[in-house]
Amino acid sequence: MKTEIERTYDRLLENPGVVFLMGGLDTGKTTFGIELARRAVAAGIPTAIVDGDVVQSTVGPPTTTGLKMCTSAADLSPDGLATEDALGFVGSLMPKGHLLPMAVSTAKLVWTARDEGARLVVVDSSSLISGLYGQTLKYFKMDLIRPDFVVAFERGGELEPLVGMAQRFTPAEVLELPVPSEVRERSVEERIQLRERRFAGYFARGSSRWRVKPTVFMPTLPPGFDLALLDALVVGMEDGSGRCVGIGVLEYDPAEDILRMVSPVTQGVRGLRLGSIRMDLSGRSRGPVDLRQLFGTE
Repeated sequence: MKTEIERTYDRLLENPGVVFLMGGLDTGKTTFGIELARRAVAAGIPTAIVDGDVVQSTVGPPTTTGLKMCTSAADLSPDGLATEDALGFVGSLMPKGHLLPMAVSTAKLVWTARDEGARLVVVDSSSLISGLYGQTLKYFKMDLIRPDFVVAFERGGELEPLVGMAQRFTPAEVLELPVPSEVRERSVEERIQLRERRFAGYFARGSSRWRVKPTVFMPTLPPGFDLALLDALVVGMEDGSGRCVGIGVLEYDPAEDILRMVSPVTQGVRGLRLGSIRMDLSGRSRGPVDLRQLFGTE
């Protein structure tokens, strides 16, 4: 007799669509999503993974959402997943203060995946599930991507509000699964080390440094702005058509009073979006930044 999780795989593969995964920290949803994608690729189903977690990123670097189009088993290896096909810039490791860019960037990547021909789109959401912030984020993500299925991984009743919301406000079929017994909970230190390795790995692709004009940022820098305040800030690199082509870290040169960009991306950049966190190229966080305070405005 098949297990509940095997029956869930069968159900999703028989009816490919947008599958939205929900669960807290270390509940096995990412492992489930990758295995679902692996089975779909093996069955010849055009598949994509959208990673909506900006902290414990699987596709692309932390501070971003990521899209991976999956056509082979190699695409689903750790190295394959780390090499994204598209990004969405959030610019933070704190989902609570960035619900709008998290929801919008995830939705845009789902739409891109469908435009590229994916029949199965696995959306791996963040572990923010509790309280007003968790409910608001999940509601608007589901409202924008219109999932065909919602798969919820629960240890107890922690997802009841989200499951109820999915049942009442979306046409999705909701499937509830217990957290697999073999799932191991990572320590805080393990999560930090993993995040730092993934961020550093992105910049290890062959980063270059180039001068940045103060006129290319969003939000626009006010007159007389102190460029030193942007040192080590993570920024998103936009191509002018609504797509994020990469991320970078700003470096301030006090000798020349200029900013330089450090990034593996050097082509196709028309504008830069300011993030809300300072990071070393090693992936170590140097703390969040409140742009309202930085700009002296509300």
